[in-house]
Amino acid sequence: MTTPLLLALDTCTDLASIALYDGEQVLSEMTWHSNRRHTVELLPQVVAMLTQAGLTAADVRGVAVAIGPGSFTGTRVALALAKGMATANDLPLFGIATLDAIAYAHHAQAWPVTALVQAGRGRVCWGHYIQAARPGAWQQVSPFAISSIEAVAAAIHAPTLFAGDLLASTRAVLTAHLGAHAHFASPALTVRRASLLAELAWPRFLAGATDDITTLAPIYLHDLPAGPGA
Repeated sequence: MTTPLLLALDTCTDLASIALYDGEQVLSEMTWHSNRRHTVELLPQVVAMLTQAGLTAADVRGVAVAIGPGSFTGTRVALALAKGMATANDLPLFGIATLDAIAYAHHAQAWPVTALVQAGRGRVCWGHYIQAARPGAWQQVSPFAISSIEAVAAAIHAPTLFAGDLLASTRAVLTAHLGAHAHFASPALTVRRASLLAELAWPRFLAGATDDITTLAPIYLHDLPAGPGA
């Protein structure tokens, strides 16, 4: 295969996703609820996807991987496979924050975006994004943090689109606190897709702006600061 091909991997939560992307189209994509079976499911699914596309690992020219925040074990599974492939085949590696990929899916609309990942014990990990000066790009305006959903709502003062892990209880709390300021991505647009990781990584792939295989590390929930009012 002559067209450069990126493999994208995301196992940061129970939802897992993998994709093949060549800069012009998504050649293949698989997304499924893994129920904490990432370790045994990820590699066979990658092999199956490549086989279905008539490709092998030798056709992959770079690997994009979600580095969290997310579950401790899940995040490490995709990163370990990505590093193994990059090392074995001398491939460039691109780490993408989970919340960046969630926000990126909504860059075509005008509201600010708050991206959420469930963090357990009634908390969420979140990041807030606004439109950047460059069209179609987001600017992260606050560090990733962990808070109660009530604290997230208290930090929002304008109409905002909430995306990511949106439980019914999460929606209810945000609506109760924010009313008409709270907007929600539809269930289909809430699903994290590995092809979004690939699109975010593609400009870096073309520019040769790879991450260091030895130092790229997960963004762990326990390393994040508590958000305002947490």
